[in-house]
Amino acid sequence: MKKTQNLLHPHTYRFIDQSNMGPTFSALQSFAIDDALAISVGEHKSPTTARLWVHHNTIVLGIPDARLPYIAEAIAYLKEEEYQVVVRNSGGLAVVLDEGVLNLSLIFPDAKEVNIHDGYEAMVEFINHLFADLTDQIEAYEITQSYCPGTYDLSIGGKKFAGISQRRVKRGSAVQIYLDVSGSGAERAALLKNFYKVGLNNEPTRFQYPTIDPSVMASLNELLGANLTVENVRNRILYQLNDWSDQIIANSLEGEEIDNFTKRFEQMIVRNKKALEQINE
Repeated sequence: MKKTQNLLHPHTYRFIDQSNMGPTFSALQSFAIDDALAISVGEHKSPTTARLWVHHNTIVLGIPDARLPYIAEAIAYLKEEEYQVVVRNSGGLAVVLDEGVLNLSLIFPDAKEVNIHDGYEAMVEFINHLFADLTDQIEAYEITQSYCPGTYDLSIGGKKFAGISQRRVKRGSAVQIYLDVSGSGAERAALLKNFYKVGLNNEPTRFQYPTIDPSVMASLNELLGANLTVENVRNRILYQLNDWSDQIIANSLEGEEIDNFTKRFEQMIVRNKKALEQINE
């Protein structure tokens, strides 16, 4: 608990809001931005950072997804459904991003001294406080029949509304969460259920892909009977950062961070292109 308190209550928070960048803002850019910030925060050239981001009709695939036996057909299905597809260069499985999904990255320093689970626990604690006025029923455990299931899935009454991942770069760590704020969690899950159905086509695989049950996923609005928007949650986050620190600074990437972003972004474009080219061969 002490470690999560230290992580979540720095003297200064840096706040970067990219939740309203529009449909041309690529998920690959987001991953590169978080890498650049993790380097900067890890070197104590930037304070602990909270970054908000939204992407429009995007499916982010994990490396195992790219190995589905009929992945080319599965991607064609997603494109027919008017989703763009990117492959991230890390673990995890496919997730759905759209205008009703808010992503939050908390970027912490001293990754080598902080247990990886402390990063996850810090995000769980942050979200519990964020919605404490609406519910005390948020639980963190794996929802096995959700998409991208993981130990730190967040759910209410057995229905998942958020998933957490963590990426460590040098001495910084970016703990990332997607929050299904509005819309239908079941519809998002049904999209990926069909994706895996097409991608597997009844062929056995050594890797165990999730057997998705759309009924175990929902948005916060569906679970709480609320009328939250991405902007509402953005404001909640900003208020909480203000309560948990002495000051907030708001500035975008600068100086060396831009160089690191450019380098990471170019690397991700090349890797993503190679992954998709191999799929289409």
